[in-house]
Amino acid sequence: MTGSGSGSEELAERFEKHRGHLRAVAYRMLGSLTEAEDAVQEAWLRLSRTDPDEIQNLGGWLTTVTGRVCLDLLRSRAARREEPVGGTHDTYDAFVPDPVLSPLSHLDPAEEVLQADSVGLALLVVLENLAPDERLAFVLHDMFAVPFDDIAPIVERTPAATRQLASRARRRVRGATPSTEPDLGRQKEVLDAFLAASRAGDFEALLGLLHPDVVLRADSGELVRGAAVSKVVQGAKSVAEQALMFARFARSAELVLVNGTVGMVNAPEGRVRSVMAVTITDGRITGMYILADPERLERLEAPGPTEPDTRR
Repeated sequence: MTGSGSGSEELAERFEKHRGHLRAVAYRMLGSLTEAEDAVQEAWLRLSRTDPDEIQNLGGWLTTVTGRVCLDLLRSRAARREEPVGGTHDTYDAFVPDPVLSPLSHLDPAEEVLQADSVGLALLVVLENLAPDERLAFVLHDMFAVPFDDIAPIVERTPAATRQLASRARRRVRGATPSTEPDLGRQKEVLDAFLAASRAGDFEALLGLLHPDVVLRADSGELVRGAAVSKVVQGAKSVAEQALMFARFARSAELVLVNGTVGMVNAPEGRVRSVMAVTITDGRITGMYILADPERLERLEAPGPTEPDTRR
């Protein structure tokens, strides 16, 4: 513990310099903004109970502590999933991680650079299917360049075994993560067309925008109005039918950046009711990720409106 108030303030200032990094680590580990904040706060509490003079590398120490906290949360989550409510795993199959929303901002090239480090919802969905130890090894090593020697004590394995964990996770991630159109302008063109077709109830236009094997994940939480409605839908025809069923929501939908790619938010009167992210290949939507869980959406703020582009 620090011995004075000024020492505590100095330690808090040093911690704050690492908060953004720690939040990024925890979010990629957990896919939950709330749990990520809780993990970062727990790291601070553990730091406040530790003599900082014994820590040679504060950033590394905080990263591994945050990783350990996240690993405990992932293991607890995995244990709960072994006994799903109602005896079905459908809710977990349809799980959509918490989105990070920001305004479209004219699709300025400078903004695109800032978004380059974002992790898409599609990747976070794939990470959900990794075992907790695999996810930790992959996230810390492949995303944040933490050495295996530092990760090994967290997962209680040798560095060589930890390397194998990350390698196995890497293969699964590469094999399961859908590719997507990197150009934000082209993403916007497809989403603009999708919104127009939905609002017009144009079934054929919707089919033309959807890949034949498109997969829709809709996460409405465990219960909505007494009935579980989370679902996974596959195939262009079935997904287009779902889009027409909820066409009325398309009227109030706006394009935003969702985890760094163009997506949609339905936020009448500033209250977020649903968020959708997509993956796009060759001008067609291959994956749709919709979060409509009222409890989690309650914590999200709608991004400010995109100002009209007056440049000529």
